[in-house]
Amino acid sequence: MQKFFQPRSVVIVGASNSLFNLGFTIVNVLVDQQFNGKVFSVNSKGEFVMGCPGFKSILEIPEAVDLAIILIAVRHVPGVMEQCGKKGIKNVIIESAGFAENGDSGMALQHELDAVARCYGIRYMGPNCFGVVSARNRFCCFFGGDPRNYDRIFQEPGTLSYVVQSGGIGAFLMESLDSDVASVNKVVSIGNKADVDEADLIDYFQHDETEVIGMYLENFRNGRKLIASAKKSKKPIMVFKVGRTAEGSKAAMSHTAGMANDDKIFEYACRQAGIIRLKSIKELHSLPKVFTTMPVLKGKRIAIFTNTGAFGGITADIMIEEGLQMAQLANGTQQRLRKAGQLFNASNPVDLGPGISKQAIVDIFEILLSASEVDGLISMPNIWHESIFEAVIELVKMCRIYQKPAAIHIPNSVERIISVRKHYRLPLFESPEEAVRALSVSSQYYQYSMKKNILSGFDSKQKKLTD
Repeated sequence: MQKFFQPRSVVIVGASNSLFNLGFTIVNVLVDQQFNGKVFSVNSKGEFVMGCPGFKSILEIPEAVDLAIILIAVRHVPGVMEQCGKKGIKNVIIESAGFAENGDSGMALQHELDAVARCYGIRYMGPNCFGVVSARNRFCCFFGGDPRNYDRIFQEPGTLSYVVQSGGIGAFLMESLDSDVASVNKVVSIGNKADVDEADLIDYFQHDETEVIGMYLENFRNGRKLIASAKKSKKPIMVFKVGRTAEGSKAAMSHTAGMANDDKIFEYACRQAGIIRLKSIKELHSLPKVFTTMPVLKGKRIAIFTNTGAFGGITADIMIEEGLQMAQLANGTQQRLRKAGQLFNASNPVDLGPGISKQAIVDIFEILLSASEVDGLISMPNIWHESIFEAVIELVKMCRIYQKPAAIHIPNSVERIISVRKHYRLPLFESPEEAVRALSVSSQYYQYSMKKNILSGFDSKQKKLTD
């Protein structure tokens, strides 16, 4: 599996200098982003592409090749796969479409690929996929993109790894994370997943820099394999699956050649395997930062802090509907809160009103996080003064000290939230609903971890954050 992400040499079959050639765009990204490996092209003319040696056949390449990427007319793919086998290439990514998602004739071609792969011991991704992005070694074989799209990903590699059945979803996730505090480690588009599937990648991500695994699935072929891999995972797995309705299932069938399966069965499988099921595609990029920036939530008792009172009631409703609890603040805690500032309300939700004292806000954060009756915090200060920014920065540090998470939202326009998040590198959520969901999935992961007896490893990672 390692050569899919860290090849020392790669050949793009179908890359040429022809106008609108998709293989060319892959070579362009690799060259522009200074991929540290050898790049070859195969095309009918054997021409060089972006200065990379060109050949008419894989078999003409005079050196060993770690990875082949195939992006040619579907009818020629099995023959090229055969050449890969004869060349000794054991890792292949087939980006060409027109296989099982295209009916019986395409399914027959896909069976040919399987036969060749078995004969030569080849592992392959796809067909009908975009391939992989591996940020740490500046490798990308997504086609059709501008090299500049990958600047931030390669300059600031992160710890989120995604498995998606749609290259478009992969691109959407990378673009969305550009305005967030979490970023990408790896993205894998598996398409029809005729060979390498989500379970294989869950296993692989246990041994790299990945901290959170996100998945967009349209179907699952081997439920037992998926459950087995997920049960062994020591890292949070978050999945959004399409096909909850008959119409969605039909659309998935035409896209990546797999019925979307019974949704109730999938829900049961997630619970059995300890997979967090997401409610929207947006949650795939908005929620993982609760794991990368905060300790895990080990209880359900949540305190709400706000300086704009209406959001206290709004958030309380959302919390109860999500299965969390309003922490019942002890008398001693409330007395300490009153001494910290002139509060509108010292019970939960805690309402400071229009006060802007940094020290008062920091003191309130510490009182709530240190209270034994509080497991986590939702902080919702309406930020209009530098002192409140500074207080929220202190909150993030305190969460690591007290090993209790906070979900932070500022009641304002999404544009301003994103601006503040990018400038101050704060893990801000864009709505009260997002903030509550973040703590909900953190709690869910804790419950799964307790059943799997794996939380000690996660706690060790969180402890390092305080050092």
